Amino acid sequence: MIYRFNQFIPVVHPSSFIHQQAAVTGNVIIGKNVYVGPGAAIRADWGQIIIEDGCNVQENCTLHMFPGTTVLLKEGAHIGHGAIVHGAVIGKNCLIGMNSVIMDNVVLEDECIVGALSFVREGEHFESRSLVAGNPAKKIKEVSDEMMAWKSAGTALYQALPGEMFNSWQPCDALKEIEPGRPAQETMYKTWQQIKRDNQI
Repeated sequence: MIYRFNQFIPVVHPSSFIHQQAAVTGNVIIGKNVYVGPGAAIRADWGQIIIEDGCNVQENCTLHMFPGTTVLLKEGAHIGHGAIVHGAVIGKNCLIGMNSVIMDNVVLEDECIVGALSFVREGEHFESRSLVAGNPAKKIKEVSDEMMAWKSAGTALYQALPGEMFNSWQPCDALKEIEPGRPAQETMYKTWQQIKRDNQI
């Protein structure tokens, strides 16, 4: 759902998909081909949230800030399930792992990867291509070209997902049994797993 707060109504590009069970509030600007999953809370009541083209904010994520702060997700940023971004800047093509917490005034430069369950302390600054993990999070090593190819391929799936959702997503009743000939999964998604196996990531 989209909610006005004071004079601010969220701005969402028509190519982006916001799940009905997400809450987008206030001074939020969402670019092209963005996916926002169910349970996500994007609340810009005290500051501004900018989500640039091709980002995704997955299920149960929270984006918020202290008063007077801007949260910025740059182009292609990938925010994994359950992550919290509070008053931070996430660079282009970064990946924030599931259930990670990114605190206030953090800056992640382009193409960083933050491991799942990491806690990035207030004011931390990591240069481009940092692989960051732990509690508190520290730089472990550089992000390799192979890791970035895998990340980018996964993000591309999310960049295509808004169009797929608009074309085929709809509420329905559950079936009582499996239909004959039903495939085990969508074959198009095997490509991403193959990239992972090929590069031994």
